[in-house]
Amino acid sequence: MQMVSHGLMTALFFAVIGMIYERSHTRMVAEMGGLMKVMPFITTTLFIAGLCSLGLPGFSGFVAEMTVFMGSWQNKNAYAHVATIAACMSIVVTAVYILRAIGQAVMGPIRKEAFLKITDAAWNERLAAIILIVGIVAIGMAPFWLNNLINVK
Repeated sequence: MQMVSHGLMTALFFAVIGMIYERSHTRMVAEMGGLMKVMPFITTTLFIAGLCSLGLPGFSGFVAEMTVFMGSWQNKNAYAHVATIAACMSIVVTAVYILRAIGQAVMGPIRKEAFLKITDAAWNERLAAIILIVGIVAIGMAPFWLNNLINVK
């Protein structure tokens, strides 16, 4: 479950980050800002990837992380319990990092005049992103079909 979720989520992240770089020609978050105004689809997709990454319920990242945490917690070893608690606490750090980085990049005023000329996603970019988002949400909302597929003997 974690591998499938991670594959969908990182594919979406790489695609969206590539779209942003192709248009803005920068990888520096500090130089970005206000991109939501000129690229609403791309930046919304970036938020969706981020929310999946931090394990928000309803997305595949939540289901995947919960299965890993529950499996780890079932181990009778005390070290496994400590590691599981530490991993669960790291969710907070991830949430702060992801939301802060995305917020700086896409919210607020536009920092560069050149960003006003940026275009949003083309139809083929939208189609690819939507397919990945559908997979992320399908697993997040109804994970049992994938779980049953994985557990076929």
